[in-house]
Amino acid sequence: MNLHEYQSKKIFADYGIPVPAGHVASSADEAAAAAEKLGGPVWVVKAQVHAGGRGKAGGVKVVRDVAAVREAASSLIGQRLVTKQTGAEGLPIGKVYVESGSAIAREIYLSLTLDRDKGRIAVVASAAGGMDIEEVAEKEPEKILSVAIHPAVGLEAYQARELAFGLGFTGKQVGEFTAILKALYKLYIEQDASLVEVNPLIVTDAGNLVALDAKIGIDSNALFRHPDLAALRDVSQEDAI
Repeated sequence: MNLHEYQSKKIFADYGIPVPAGHVASSADEAAAAAEKLGGPVWVVKAQVHAGGRGKAGGVKVVRDVAAVREAASSLIGQRLVTKQTGAEGLPIGKVYVESGSAIAREIYLSLTLDRDKGRIAVVASAAGGMDIEEVAEKEPEKILSVAIHPAVGLEAYQARELAFGLGFTGKQVGEFTAILKALYKLYIEQDASLVEVNPLIVTDAGNLVALDAKIGIDSNALFRHPDLAALRDVSQEDAI
């Protein structure tokens, strides 16, 4: 079962993972109110659908005044977004997420998923964040970093540091990355996730690490243990068949 970005970011924040301030909205008026509450001068209006590639498909709009926030939300809510992952029919947009704009210096890809061949959780990272990771793996596989986590030991500090150095982090960023990765691993285990993805994890102009996007997939077989997560299910995003 997949979660929306705004739901995933709430869980990220609960685990101490830094995310930009934002509010979900079901109408243009709610979006404008969210922007006013956040304060300016830049906002990002994001269509909430269970698919990647939203930016390239027109589902992410950067705006610079409240009227433009309202207009962007109005143009998205009630429409269907077609991305490379949805097929030609697209997915319905029932909500948008209005988020404070971020000053981006670098973009990193980071995810935790199950490596079924090894029977272990794998951390996958790349300095080519913000791009389709499949495309990076195909054209520039040397940019993909990966470590497997032993189930009896868990994520080890040296693994996090090796990834941090491989991604070009230095100084306090190594510690920030390690803390974020440890929190993501804790989330993955405790919430019975099948996928946790951050694309991108950004380095701001001030040098801080922030999860600019968030995607969480929950193992449906474990939902009986998580009624709170089961309540977040959005059947409009699922194929009825």
